[in-house]
Amino acid sequence: MQSTPNYLWSTEDLLGQGATACVYKARNKKSGELVAVKVFNNASYLRPQEVQMREFEMLRKLNHKNIVRLFAVEETGSSKQKVLVMEYCSSGSLLNVLEDPANAFGLAESEFLIVLQCVVAGMNHLRENGVVHRDIKPGNIMRLMGDDGQSIYKLTDFGAARELDDDEKFVSVYGTEEYLHPDMYERAVLRKPQQKAYGVTVDLWSIGVTFYHAATGSLPFVPFGGPRRNKEIMYKITTEKPAGAIAGVQRQENGSIEWSYELPVTCRLSTGLKDQLIPILANILEADQEKCWGFDQFFAETNDILHRIVVDVFSLQQASSHRIYIHSYNTTTKFLDAVFKQTDIVPHHQEYFFEGHLYELDPNLQAHNFCKTTEHNPLTLLSTTEQPEEIVGVRYRDPLEFPKFVPKVDVVADCGAAKSAVGAVHQTLRIAQDLRRCRELLARGLRWVIGNLKMECLRILEQRRGALSVLTCLELTEVKTRVLYEAVPAGSGVPALKDVATVKTRLQRVAEELSQCSHSIFDFQGALDGILTELVKHGQQVHEDKSIRQIECCLEKMQLIYKQFKKARTCLRLGYNEEQIHKLDKVNLGHLARKVLLIFQDNCVQQYQEALALHGSRMRKVCEIKKHLKRLSNCISACSVEAMECQDCLQSALDRFLQTEKRSLAPVPPAPSPFHLSQARQEMAFRMQELLEQMRSVTCDLQFNNSIIERLSGAAPTPGI
Repeated sequence: MQSTPNYLWSTEDLLGQGATACVYKARNKKSGELVAVKVFNNASYLRPQEVQMREFEMLRKLNHKNIVRLFAVEETGSSKQKVLVMEYCSSGSLLNVLEDPANAFGLAESEFLIVLQCVVAGMNHLRENGVVHRDIKPGNIMRLMGDDGQSIYKLTDFGAARELDDDEKFVSVYGTEEYLHPDMYERAVLRKPQQKAYGVTVDLWSIGVTFYHAATGSLPFVPFGGPRRNKEIMYKITTEKPAGAIAGVQRQENGSIEWSYELPVTCRLSTGLKDQLIPILANILEADQEKCWGFDQFFAETNDILHRIVVDVFSLQQASSHRIYIHSYNTTTKFLDAVFKQTDIVPHHQEYFFEGHLYELDPNLQAHNFCKTTEHNPLTLLSTTEQPEEIVGVRYRDPLEFPKFVPKVDVVADCGAAKSAVGAVHQTLRIAQDLRRCRELLARGLRWVIGNLKMECLRILEQRRGALSVLTCLELTEVKTRVLYEAVPAGSGVPALKDVATVKTRLQRVAEELSQCSHSIFDFQGALDGILTELVKHGQQVHEDKSIRQIECCLEKMQLIYKQFKKARTCLRLGYNEEQIHKLDKVNLGHLARKVLLIFQDNCVQQYQEALALHGSRMRKVCEIKKHLKRLSNCISACSVEAMECQDCLQSALDRFLQTEKRSLAPVPPAPSPFHLSQARQEMAFRMQELLEQMRSVTCDLQFNNSIIERLSGAAPTPGI
């Protein structure tokens, strides 16, 4: 046990160790509060007094939620060693998080954004106080859990930090070699003499390497054999990196460098976030300090990401998920353009569904008023183009890579192989979950589209029924009109029946077209019901599938073996019995890894590919039905228009008839007309009035029919409007 006047700790509670100090978990003697104490060793006192005092003064100056707080500076009772008493971060460092096999391929998007926000905020505080850290790396970014269960990351270890304005330089070298700016690496690691001075942008290089590491689980620049075994090639990679490249890997000894301008497909970040992040990495991973971004631009670009909101979109025909990063004040027009960039579906062909209904986005609607989406409940995008969309599906690396286990017992190598295997299974499990979620979203989105089409069928049938009722009225009116015309004696001056005969022909054609529409709609309804039945059966199969749970069970067993291997790694030598158990565990680990791969390939992937194939044929059928329904709706609308024109034609004929009768009934001075002719014309005029009333009734029927259609068209609620 060791202590200062106010704090107590055990040397077994080691949190971290460096060249000049060790960090322990300690307690306040009075309150019992947990703290971290940094105890400096003898080597630290060989440094100049100014350097020794720099960290104390630096921490006293800084005060920010993303900087580890300094509580006190004390001395041990016996040796009088300096002790920094600091805030205790119970969840270790970002490096500990990245060393977890679950994060072997990088952090989840939500956690990465928290790291981004915390590091940017902490670095902004450093720059406001004119401080350059000079040793940014995952091991110096501590983590603790907030009251809301969300991670909080804090910068620590200011032993290398010093005050430096943006236009100042320094010549001393500090830092960890994998994260060092190439100019500093040349002097500190390769020990080459140089007279270069370094500015604040050296921190940006280290931040770039740290962000790449957090996003992918790997370092961006890796020579064959690793950074610490091939230092000359490491320097060559970082200094010869082409503009825009964010990674370089040497796969073979003396081999060429594979440059990458994108984040790997294994990275867990969405395309939407990658598109925002890659330009930042490309411009801060710049060896030439003159070409590298300054902190002002870095802060502007990173804060631009952090101030965006996310809209989740699932493209139904392409079977692909997308995350759209957009500012809350951006309108629908900007959103549709962003979707186009990721899906190649032009804005005027984008149709959306949400929670079972058509979701119409007003062009001027701002993004903060959009519906709240998640990966599991996204906006479902349907392309209205008549050309079939290419299926993209879930992107993942295939084949998945699992390490090979050798028979010889090597506790260090075996622990590393076990860690890689567990990391690969974590990734396999995530992909399997993505494949299942894709299948579920496909089925759900297709059900919504079919439901909408069935409503469209009902609407068109109602439209047809309304048109038929109007047609019946018009046919009756046409018959009566023709009877009236035929009852008028020849030579009475009434116009011919040509207009009425034309109306009859047009009405017969309209009736035939409406009859054909009816048969087509009933056929479409049957086809849609058949697809729905298939989807119900598919949903039952997904529910009964145990593949995910089987992979999870294998993963749990592999994690127990990995935990045992980590423990064995700390031993200098295993006993005979422990060694035999170790060998059996290694065999079992390989067996479990192969089992996971078999479940994934034979169950998850096969079922997913079958679902994609079925989905493609179903979508083609649904899109064909949708196209035909649109044509039928237009046809019925055209029939209604023609019926209205027939009504106008009959109305005109009757008006002319009435005008002729009125002229013939007017008093004329010469000899009066015979009594029976006058009486017949009076009767004719009376019937004429009745027909005009019927024509008005037909007009009302048409208007009522149109109002029904309008109500049916607006029956589905439109969220967000």
